[in-house]
Amino acid sequence: MSAQRLKKTDGETPYLRLQKLYVKDLSFENPHAPDIFQETGKPEMEVHLGLKNKKLEGDYWEVSLTITATMKAGENDKTIFLAEIEHCGVFVVKNIPEQQREVVLAVDAPTMMFPFTRQIISQATVDGGFAPFLLEPVNFAYLFQNARKEETTSG
Repeated sequence: MSAQRLKKTDGETPYLRLQKLYVKDLSFENPHAPDIFQETGKPEMEVHLGLKNKKLEGDYWEVSLTITATMKAGENDKTIFLAEIEHCGVFVVKNIPEQQREVVLAVDAPTMMFPFTRQIISQATVDGGFAPFLLEPVNFAYLFQNARKEETTSG
């Protein structure tokens, strides 16, 4: 959590802590096995990322990071694998003003979660018979700022 972004309110120190990580949903599909292991050609990867949060009781928030990764190859654009995960974290969020809390839940929380989400996807691809698929690091601050710009220009 960026100390520059968060300031004390009414003498209370802003507080963010990851309480629990869990997989809400995980799916790995290898629809053309074992034939796909003989496929030649350069595979192409498509990755979609989603993020949402939900207020729980008290000072608790659930942050949900959803990733869908599809690898395709060959002349017929066959699906090599499809991996989907909804990875969640429960965070304690205290003394953070509403306008700053939005940034904390959209930037700081998923930044804390992402290395674990990345590892789960990587392990699923290995267990599916493929080389580890390592998601590129995600700049959640950039994504948040870009989404705000789009809202401003379209709304």
